[in-house]
Amino acid sequence: MKNKKKVLLFLGVIILILVALAIFVFSGSNKAQFKTVKVQKGEITQRVTATGNVNPVTTIIIGTRVSGTIVALYADYNSQVKKGQLIAQIDPTPFENELKQSEADLLNSKAALFKAEVTLKDAERNFKRKQELFKRDLIARSELDDAETAYNTAKAQYEIARAQVKKAEAGLNQAKTNLGYTRIVSPVDGVVIAKNVEVGQTVAASFQTPTLFTVAPDLTKMQIDTNVDEADISKIKKGMEANFTVDAYPDRKFKGSVSQIRLSPTVTQNVVTYNVVISVDNSHLMLKPGMTANVTFIVDSKKDVIKIPNAALRFKMPDSASTKVEPTQRRKGEESKQQGVWVMRNGKPLRVNIKVGISDGEWTELVEGDIKEGDEIIVDIATKKKDSSTTARPPVRF
Repeated sequence: MKNKKKVLLFLGVIILILVALAIFVFSGSNKAQFKTVKVQKGEITQRVTATGNVNPVTTIIIGTRVSGTIVALYADYNSQVKKGQLIAQIDPTPFENELKQSEADLLNSKAALFKAEVTLKDAERNFKRKQELFKRDLIARSELDDAETAYNTAKAQYEIARAQVKKAEAGLNQAKTNLGYTRIVSPVDGVVIAKNVEVGQTVAASFQTPTLFTVAPDLTKMQIDTNVDEADISKIKKGMEANFTVDAYPDRKFKGSVSQIRLSPTVTQNVVTYNVVISVDNSHLMLKPGMTANVTFIVDSKKDVIKIPNAALRFKMPDSASTKVEPTQRRKGEESKQQGVWVMRNGKPLRVNIKVGISDGEWTELVEGDIKEGDEIIVDIATKKKDSSTTARPPVRF
């Protein structure tokens, strides 16, 4: 009997322990636990990011006005060229032949003019002679009329011959000009950054001017053409500082300034962007045309301000939280009236209305609100014990 009583007593104790443990576990699992971050004081810099390409400020496209075969090239990629320097030669033979033909046409038209001039003088003398004879009544009126007609016809032929000479002179000048076009020269001092032809290639200038070379006059001054989203374009101002990096030098930051905000929009898949041009000093010649630049515009910067994590601004207190919250803080729709955050005060969450300023994407400036440095501000909620730490790490910035 005594052993039986001991067994029953032992089982009773075990049951009581299991019941107490179950109550403790289940009551603890329903208690909300919060992740918090301490409010900090420091500097906030608001930025706008964009991507673009490094380009020379000015590029000169060198083409050809005449068609023909490239017989010689005197410049290549990265060649330094001077203004007026011969950089390519188109086969001049057809144009030399045209020039000779034009010279022959001019000689022929001048001979025709001389003949017309002689004929005109003869007709003029004959007409004057007929006038004298008609005054003496030695010839009929019809003979005088015929002489006048011959004179006027000779005069017209003379004017036609003069026009033909001018036309031949124009043709000769055009032939000389076309022959000159076979010599492709650089219009400026600069560097050849692109070459689109090879020796033996035929270029046709019938419908559009073919591009032979692209020359950059000055690579020490570059620009970045970026595309800024319409939501951020109002923050960009002319003269604003801009920092950027390129993949070729990932550990180096380059600086520039906004020189132009172009009004023409670019629409890609219903996304509207604007071209913002950044002027860059490239006296070190490290930047090359076409490099991709990751640009950061410095919109605003403030020091020694109270800043709160952006995660706290996104946090919403769930209705299922079992932690006691003041009734005035739990009224439905309270959070939508004014922006606010939840702060731990005396172990309980308290909603505080705030006004904010600039943001860097991770932290936001506190302009107004009953929050001071070191306060624990709620950024998330968890009901599991492994997530029940009272202080969370600050959000990681990507």
